[in-house]
Amino acid sequence: MATLFPALDTPSERPALRFGDRVLTYRELAGAAGTLAARISGTRRVALWATPTLETAVGAVAALLAGVPVVPLNPRTGDGELAHILADSAPDLVLAAPGAELPEPLAVLPRTEIDVAAGPQASAASPAASRTTAGDEDPAFVIYTSGTTGPPKGAVLPRRAVAASLDALEDAWGWTAADTVTHALPLFHVHGLVLGTLGPLRRGGCAHHLGRFGAEAVTAALEAGATMLFGVPTMYHRLAEAVGSDPALVKALAGARLLVSGSAGLPLHDHKRIAAATGRRVIERYGMTETLMNTSVRADDHASRPGTVGVPVLGVELRLVDETGTVQEACDGETIGEIQVRGTNLFSHYLNRPEATAEAHTADGWFRTGDMATRDRAGHLRIVGRKATDLIKSGGFKIGAGEIENALLDHPGVREAAVTGEPDADLGERIVAWIVPVDPQAPPGAQELADHVAGRLAPHKRPRDVRYLDALPRNDLGKIMKRALHG
Repeated sequence: MATLFPALDTPSERPALRFGDRVLTYRELAGAAGTLAARISGTRRVALWATPTLETAVGAVAALLAGVPVVPLNPRTGDGELAHILADSAPDLVLAAPGAELPEPLAVLPRTEIDVAAGPQASAASPAASRTTAGDEDPAFVIYTSGTTGPPKGAVLPRRAVAASLDALEDAWGWTAADTVTHALPLFHVHGLVLGTLGPLRRGGCAHHLGRFGAEAVTAALEAGATMLFGVPTMYHRLAEAVGSDPALVKALAGARLLVSGSAGLPLHDHKRIAAATGRRVIERYGMTETLMNTSVRADDHASRPGTVGVPVLGVELRLVDETGTVQEACDGETIGEIQVRGTNLFSHYLNRPEATAEAHTADGWFRTGDMATRDRAGHLRIVGRKATDLIKSGGFKIGAGEIENALLDHPGVREAAVTGEPDADLGERIVAWIVPVDPQAPPGAQELADHVAGRLAPHKRPRDVRYLDALPRNDLGKIMKRALHG
């Protein structure tokens, strides 16, 4: 397979990675990542403690150079969920920044520290470092994604899928080596790590991570030469609120080549506020862990309506299917069907879950996304919701209700629990917990339950609202009727 990072074959003094004041040129990246790649070469699988740091980016590049699959770990994941991921993926070692404090479940693994200053800086070392014997179908990542029930599943992403999706976005967005992508996204999932960090490196451009998101940081990055901004709807919502009183932000956004939102739908009022203030539109794209990128509004398509996620990107086939399995050909903006896709962008399987892998695909090889959409006359898709009711999109994260319910039921004061999502102007959806307490006279408090969930799973999975009931509504089979909770 051709190298994932051609710019490392002939490294230059151009900046490759910028995290705050810390910068690595392509020559320095080739040296540091090449040295680490040599250390971990031959390893079956590695975990990566994915803090928003330069070390995480170097660790991911090194693993790809070595042809070693990498499992990015969310540093805010609770011990229970982390233990499941480690047991399921069985990494041989963990890559971490020097001095990083690792939780107890990782104590059993050998630790390899990521030294961003290590290795020869001369170009002579670079071509060998940037090549691997790994093939197209060999795994690049195992990224864990929350399902609607049960523990997270590890989606195995082959090198073929990473290259195909990033090259498809080159075509859709006119993405070149002249672009600098700025973002403040976490580095343990596809959006921040693959698109926002590895994407610029594949193009030979620069990835600029802000560290913490904020209007001032976005302004400074764009003023310093960043051309593309990646964010989730929560971030763009905050920018939309700020543009009315921040002329420097308005000028910076107006000067960007591309503003891209993903991971959930951006509300129309935020589209309108940013466009009205800056004269620039925010384009949306649609993907998921298992498929990487499926669709996007093209940079040269000025006819797409706000709220649509564009058309299939290069190499992706897409169809809408109704509940009977009939393909929906209508392009009327009203006919709804489940999105099913196939192409070089797809994951290969769920790690250790052959039944789940089979269930996720149709008999003729299409992946069932579970997302419902309509299609307009120009072929632009609009996502209208989930086929199931138990996947919550909050703050750019896709969160399974089932695992939160399980965590709540582990609290001694909780008899029954259900979790749903409700629209939220900032988060997209907020997590709502419906609780039947053991003692109605002394129910556990909302903050206590939120802390309980955050400690077992991750802070972004905590309920934002807690509502108390005498009993949960159930059907004749005992299944909780969640739609009745909002009735």
